Amino acid sequence: MGERKDARSEEFQSFMIGRWPRLMRTAFLLTGEQHAAEDLVQSTLEQVFVAWRKVGSADDPEAYVRRVMINAHARRHRRKLKEFLAPKDDSGLVRETPDTGDRIAQADDRSALIEALAQLPPRQREAVVLRYWEDLTETQAAQAMGCSAGTVKSNAAKGIAKLRAIPGLADMVTQGGRN
Repeated sequence: MGERKDARSEEFQSFMIGRWPRLMRTAFLLTGEQHAAEDLVQSTLEQVFVAWRKVGSADDPEAYVRRVMINAHARRHRRKLKEFLAPKDDSGLVRETPDTGDRIAQADDRSALIEALAQLPPRQREAVVLRYWEDLTETQAAQAMGCSAGTVKSNAAKGIAKLRAIPGLADMVTQGGRN
């Protein structure tokens, strides 16, 4: 019995180490703050560890964990009607280290994108982050958000429209396209 527990613990640890950077990036985009993202990922992984036998045998454990994380994030903000998710100033913000394969990470001004995302309502922000940053399909994003694909399409379209209307962000994209 102890050997099975050890094997499950090792399997979970391997999963956690391999997925930590991506989970942190998603959590950072959802919360807009490094420490809140760390708390969100850690509390998510605590929940997942307790149910690892079920999670580890799921068809897509990463999707399962992502769903748990989005639900945890939604629970934290459910009672707050208007929440500005990013800090008022970015002086305390710890910057994410970009990896070379992430095209968005190569943008000159990531803080403009984070501030723009923070202006979106939570559901639109989730849809935009999952569809365009995490590159999930509409179906995968719908599963993660616990809604229909149509709701994801609607929230993503509204979120993208709001992002396009932000002058500073539009300028950054235009300047980036000229280089």
